[in-house]
Amino acid sequence: MEGSADGSLLDICDVSKVFSIRQGLSVTHLAAVDKARLRLQSARPEVCAIAGESGSGKTTLASMILGLQQPTSGIIRFKGRDTTKLTGRERRQWFMREVQAVFQDPFATFSPLKRIDSYLYETALNYKVVDRAHVDRHIDEALSAVGLSLREVKGRYPNELSGGQVQRVSIARALITNPSLLVADEPVSMLDASLRMSIVNLFLELRNRKGVSVVYITHDLSTAYYVADSIAIMLRGWIVEVGPVEHVLGNPLHPYTQTLKQSVPEADPAKRWREEISLATMEWEEFRRRGCKFAGRCPSALGRCRREEPGSYTVAGRKVRCFLYEGDGRSEA
Repeated sequence: MEGSADGSLLDICDVSKVFSIRQGLSVTHLAAVDKARLRLQSARPEVCAIAGESGSGKTTLASMILGLQQPTSGIIRFKGRDTTKLTGRERRQWFMREVQAVFQDPFATFSPLKRIDSYLYETALNYKVVDRAHVDRHIDEALSAVGLSLREVKGRYPNELSGGQVQRVSIARALITNPSLLVADEPVSMLDASLRMSIVNLFLELRNRKGVSVVYITHDLSTAYYVADSIAIMLRGWIVEVGPVEHVLGNPLHPYTQTLKQSVPEADPAKRWREEISLATMEWEEFRRRGCKFAGRCPSALGRCRREEPGSYTVAGRKVRCFLYEGDGRSEA
């Protein structure tokens, strides 16, 4: 797999996205993503999960990776090239072939009034992946990679297929251009539990057999732990912990990651949640908070956590953004 001179497939360097929110006569600036850093290597395809609560900035970061939104600051490099500086032609003929998206709602991806195979033909022919004489075979190969065939879907409308089948067709459409990277934003959250593992296993097969890397956006730690090689935990725009998934979720260091892991519901009626939480108020307060964004909920908060933003420290095989590890690890510039 072709990569940059430093061996990276995707390099997110100090990327921020700031939105302006008008409230009456005043304007508040909210950083949905704040100085995010993340890197995927090109030498070995991987599944990298980006996980966190709703409102943590996962989807905004995914949109910037796909080029659907431009960063307010920072650089996103794909195979060594700054994606914000691509010409329209470079974006259409190179970047959009190399980086493909799989979205949350499979039925929103396709119009109910249009035959589903027409999207596959348009993708193959518009991107000039293959000539018309060989287009059927190429599409059938893409569908075969997701456990379907052209014969099964040709001439059919989205409502004639199951949710799992439509999501598989969505992934097949993304594979038609032979991409190096898939960005999958909550791709199983709207599917039945029985279908989720089939899609998650599909990403593993694409990594192993096709050499495709996947950025897997999710709030579900269980599927992230199962499918991912590495994971980045996001909190109100920050990446607070990133590293190999077995380290980060097996032995979380950041207090937020620990809380997130502990919040996974257990099938035990004696441990049901009884506390009422106003998430909207909590989100707004954490976005506006000075210092660490988790200080208001953190059981280990120090006095300085409410005044200063912590740096990022390399500790025990991962990077952690927390003052608790300031003396234990190497600071990231």
